[in-house]
Amino acid sequence: MTRIVVAAYIGKPIERLVEELRDSFPGVEFVPATTIEEEKSAIRNADAYIGVPAREVFLAARKLKWVHVHATGIESIAAIPELVESDVIVTNARGPHTTSMADHVFAMMLTFAHRLRDLWEDQKAHRWDNKKYDESYLELSGRTMGILALGGIGMAVARRAHGFGMEVYAVDARPMAPPPEVKEVWGTERLDQLLRISDWFVVAAPKTPQTWHLIDRRRIGLLKPTAHVIVLSRGGIIEEAALIEALKARRIAGAGIDAFEREPLPPGSPLWDLDNVVISPHASGVTPEMWEGRRQVLRQNLARFLANEPFLYVCDKRAGF
Repeated sequence: MTRIVVAAYIGKPIERLVEELRDSFPGVEFVPATTIEEEKSAIRNADAYIGVPAREVFLAARKLKWVHVHATGIESIAAIPELVESDVIVTNARGPHTTSMADHVFAMMLTFAHRLRDLWEDQKAHRWDNKKYDESYLELSGRTMGILALGGIGMAVARRAHGFGMEVYAVDARPMAPPPEVKEVWGTERLDQLLRISDWFVVAAPKTPQTWHLIDRRRIGLLKPTAHVIVLSRGGIIEEAALIEALKARRIAGAGIDAFEREPLPPGSPLWDLDNVVISPHASGVTPEMWEGRRQVLRQNLARFLANEPFLYVCDKRAGF
């Protein structure tokens, strides 16, 4: 009997998810595991693993063929050299989150553009002060959006930006023709140019050794004083200490941040108290539709695994995404 370890929350408690999987795939042994010791024991004779295994868990496996990461990022997988060098296939669920994450980008942008936090404070105080807002809003139409990485998230953001009448440019490591919503897609050698022209700069790249602190102090300095940054995909792609300096000194206008170098964000981080920062706790995608989409990807790949058919969303372990 095929044995599969389930060690990931996918919008439901692991035990409930296991019950549903057993109903859908009655010929499979699904083993829930919620601690490292349970995972090490369960993976020993498992054929597949659902979740993100720690290195010690992976090393306990004897016949593992497939790891399914229930989310998108696989940087923890790529950090296990034995897994990278093995024949174990890694898949992820890179599709379902793109809609809600792209919506979240514009929630943050409009919070800045139309001063929604100030409006909320006035509402709580029962204060009517329309002169306060006169000529202080920012129109998105006609502004330039720069997107770092035009994958699923980047494309979903680009479509929305185009709908708002923005001019969209992107940088991506993969050569590609620009889609209809994007004026140009440049290689990474033109990242500095993208930063210089961006009114709104969106980080949608995976976290890899190549992207860590890719937007460093020098590159942050290329942004306009009126520019806003939205950090969406992963923390650490923008050098956080340098970003904090720029925000404090008003060398850039603001930042909406959903992903951080260290998570949870420490209570002592200066980011909490900056009035030109909007923070969300790495929760930009968590709609019911996203979770159901991830469960659907899992079910489809389980069916393919059992039928010995090609998987959806196979990752490049060495590239890290």
